Amino acid sequence: MSLLFNTPIEAKPDGMFVGPWRSPRNMLTAQSYDGHKSIHDDDTASKLGFRGGTIEGPTHFSLLAPLGVRIWGEDFLARGCISAHYRAPCFEGEETQAQIRLERDPRRAEVQVLKRDGVEVLRGTISLGPDHGQTALDLRLGQIEPLRERRILADIVVGAKTPRRQVVMEFNQNMGELYPFSLQEKLQSITEPSPAYDPASATETPWRRPILPFEMISVLCQYTIADEPIPVRNPVVGLFADQEIRLIDGPLLVGEPYEVERTMIAMSGSRRTESLWMQTSVYRAGTDHLVATQLLNQAYLKASFPGYPEYEGASG
Repeated sequence: MSLLFNTPIEAKPDGMFVGPWRSPRNMLTAQSYDGHKSIHDDDTASKLGFRGGTIEGPTHFSLLAPLGVRIWGEDFLARGCISAHYRAPCFEGEETQAQIRLERDPRRAEVQVLKRDGVEVLRGTISLGPDHGQTALDLRLGQIEPLRERRILADIVVGAKTPRRQVVMEFNQNMGELYPFSLQEKLQSITEPSPAYDPASATETPWRRPILPFEMISVLCQYTIADEPIPVRNPVVGLFADQEIRLIDGPLLVGEPYEVERTMIAMSGSRRTESLWMQTSVYRAGTDHLVATQLLNQAYLKASFPGYPEYEGASG
């Protein structure tokens, strides 16, 4: 255990580190966007073939932070990177466990989050900067084929950027319709609490101020997304398929203003989805000083888009 986490971690002789079994909560049952509910709502998810509302992917990033700190120390919370492909949904009541395996490169490890039945929730890499080498999503981006048939994403232009917007996360701030809870509420149910997250104890940590958990960096990056001129055709329901959060000069601090700018990186697809890959760059407010990035593949379900040829009559 470290001073930053009380999470019990088992170190195995083969270079694998294993965390405890945890039961994450779905805090997005009330999420809505563009006037409709999301994949995290039981009714909406069941109509699209899921057994219930899914737990948001970056919730599992909290399982990984103590493992990163175990290997690289406090630097991981300032210059760490979690890069993951989401492979299966997780539902409230299920238990999950994080595992990482060290590689030859001392800055990088492979990571998995598994369910009790062995189903893989996510797979990817965890690393320490500034030189992360090739992350899991670097590799995936290099392998995807461009999306040719576009309906949901027909108006997206690769390379387009959104204007910078200021964002901030206070403890008691409700984060809006996309994230209808506050940081304080999240910390009451987070799987891996830390004195670095708590204002009462953060003064004893290296940063002297409370920091944002990895999963809440995702919330900060997405906070103003509904206000952006991103021409995704609606109504449509999406889910996170791939996500990377990379700290460059962190950690990110509670109550600190930042500016975010989004770039459309690529489009890809599958039999069931059209996917938009977007990078969010996080800057210190009023400067060009880059502190973090998020790479997100938002996969939009064809079955949720009215009139999609393969799903005529479907609705989300």
